[in-house]
Amino acid sequence: MPEKDYYKILEVEKNASQEEIKKAFRQLARKYHPDLNQHTKEAEEKFKEINEAFQVLGNEKKKAQYDRGESESFNPGASQGFRSTGFNFEDLFSDLRGEDFFNRGGGQEREDYVSGADLQYNLEITLEEAFSGTKKVFEMPISEICKTCKGIGAEEKDLKVCSTCEGTGKIKHARRNSFIQFLGISACTTCGGLGKVATKYCENCKGKGKVKKNQKIEVTIPKGVNSGQYLRLEGKGEPGRNASAGDLFVVIHVAPNHLFKREEENLFLEKKIDLATAIFGGSIDIQGIDKKLKLKIPDGTESHTFFKLKKQGMPFLDSRKRGDLFIKIIVEIPKLGKDKEKTFKQFIG
Repeated sequence: MPEKDYYKILEVEKNASQEEIKKAFRQLARKYHPDLNQHTKEAEEKFKEINEAFQVLGNEKKKAQYDRGESESFNPGASQGFRSTGFNFEDLFSDLRGEDFFNRGGGQEREDYVSGADLQYNLEITLEEAFSGTKKVFEMPISEICKTCKGIGAEEKDLKVCSTCEGTGKIKHARRNSFIQFLGISACTTCGGLGKVATKYCENCKGKGKVKKNQKIEVTIPKGVNSGQYLRLEGKGEPGRNASAGDLFVVIHVAPNHLFKREEENLFLEKKIDLATAIFGGSIDIQGIDKKLKLKIPDGTESHTFFKLKKQGMPFLDSRKRGDLFIKIIVEIPKLGKDKEKTFKQFIG
């Protein structure tokens, strides 16, 4: 057998049928095609090697010679590229109609298969709603397929065959590298891949194929949600062309609260107490996020002292666990009249 193992290169067994060889070649050719691996020398060399192997194994007569070890018949310089094998290069991509092939490969996106765009909606909620979770209903303008022209942009009677692509919706472009000619296929820029052009635009959508319509959206906000987090509503975005609709991302913004400041799952508040409570101690009422709480103040408490009430903060996202509540004590110093000032000085002296 010749030095190069063409069966190994195409990843097939020696007893593989022509159909199996062709299938293996198609898969490898897609993977290493230079149009999909631009500026990658290794892929180009691999592609040439795959082509060389298929030149031989894809031809019954040459395959038989190869199996007999007649290696002189397989000089790579004798190769004339794909077209010499009788293999239709366009068939490489003929079964990819359902895939966004050109978009994934870095080439031009197929205009006749365009996924719907994603949308974003900024939703403001209160801290209390973030604590307990809530349901919200809002309206926003979302495009829908025009019912008059069914998304084409013109009625059927106002369409004619595109002269650029002759109705196929695709144009071919070729480039040659050494002895191999690479044939690419992309959407026709004249008709956008539809194969037809409008002589008169649809009056309902003005040729856009879509119309804006206010739609009611209902979302369930989980407890513990924080600003910047979002909900993804699959398929609620812009409609696609022969493809699925995009998604709607509802971004949460928790409004500032007059009483609490929030840091992740912890809450912070300031509480003023009188001088007597700071000196002698006592018990004070604290308004928590969901209920009233009692806080014991020890005697001799200084202003700006922090106290922590465990598990009285915000819940962790959609969980039973909670953060803590931190209370910053502010001691109020009363203004004293002359009579009270004398009494106070005697008291602390």
